[in-house]
Amino acid sequence: MTDSVGGRVSAQTLASVTGMARRLVATVLALAAVVVLWESYKWMGGRTDDHWPGTGFGLPVRTNDLVMPHTGTIWEALWDPVQRGRDQTLASFLFESARFTFNEAALGFVIGTVVGLALAVVMLRFSFAERGLMPWINISQTVPLIALAPIIVTWGRSSILSDSQAVSVIATYLTFFPVAVNALQGLQSPAKADVELMRSYAAPWSQTLWKLRVPAARPYLFPAFKLAATLSVVGAIVGEISSGVKGGLGRAVLNFATIYSTGPEKLYAAVLASALLGLFVFVLVSAVESFVDRNQDHLPANVSSAAGA
Repeated sequence: MTDSVGGRVSAQTLASVTGMARRLVATVLALAAVVVLWESYKWMGGRTDDHWPGTGFGLPVRTNDLVMPHTGTIWEALWDPVQRGRDQTLASFLFESARFTFNEAALGFVIGTVVGLALAVVMLRFSFAERGLMPWINISQTVPLIALAPIIVTWGRSSILSDSQAVSVIATYLTFFPVAVNALQGLQSPAKADVELMRSYAAPWSQTLWKLRVPAARPYLFPAFKLAATLSVVGAIVGEISSGVKGGLGRAVLNFATIYSTGPEKLYAAVLASALLGLFVFVLVSAVESFVDRNQDHLPANVSSAAGA
């Protein structure tokens, strides 16, 4: 029994590592494809005076170095000083900015996840709550974030919240929606026969929730967590830009945009750092999902039976 379980664990671990390696290779190839397309487009525009070859139609984006710097120029700029007279490189500066934004986004993600799950449980328990709350939850996402962010920061400054914490609230605003909607759908996914079976055993509502509904909601939750994690980064960056919070990627993007004419590669590098931060949090949640799934699959049959008893 132990040998079979150990063999199954080894096989699943190998499959997991292989899957991660494939995703890594796919990511590198996709990045290489973007670089090739970028440089090919720039090369074509430079030889056709920014027109489609053989036609009089202009290209949608000009290909001069101010509008589209070479990818090599962007890469080289990462190792140059971020500012004259400073020893810190642009790469180091963007890393520190990304870490600052990550802390804001992580707090917003955690709070948004808790709020979203709580709303889903309340709407599941009380049908009138779903009818009353769901329209407002949907309407909340139609408010432009760039207009809402300064209001939230202003409220924060008049209370006990710092600007950074107010940005986390903005990230929470984007995060709770996908979690609430997907969690509710997942909690409602068990078949009626399974729910009736729990009732026939006189199981209380809380036990039905934890033993039946939460396990059934797992396929719905992690896609929501992945989306919420990336949205938390978007919310944090937009919040930093709108409120002028110093120290994060949003402020870096804003500062480099003001000096774009003298160093466009810095703005592109900041945008790339923002994209990589979003990719990082997505991979982080995916790794947690793989860990949870692997441990669930590794649970011996007798343990699973005892847990369900």
